[in-house]
Amino acid sequence: MQEDKDFDVLDAVLEVAEKRGIPPAQIALAWLLHQPGVTAPVIGATKPEHLEDAVRALDVRLDKDEIAALEEPYQPHPVLGMPPPARA
Repeated sequence: MQEDKDFDVLDAVLEVAEKRGIPPAQIALAWLLHQPGVTAPVIGATKPEHLEDAVRALDVRLDKDEIAALEEPYQPHPVLGMPPPARA
């Protein structure tokens, strides 16, 4: 089941965060900031701590092994609610 694979991604984030001794949110945001196509991650902060994690993530530099560990379990999701593209 696809949703089960999402927990594998979460487990990878938790493992890297534990090794670093920082909150998982900082690891997840740091990963986003390492992606060349992401210029402004959307942050849904509802508490001051959320903003603090976002700001601290700017200083987190993930190494290539950490990035690989975070990306390895990811499985793309199909786009929901959209018709398939028309074939030419």
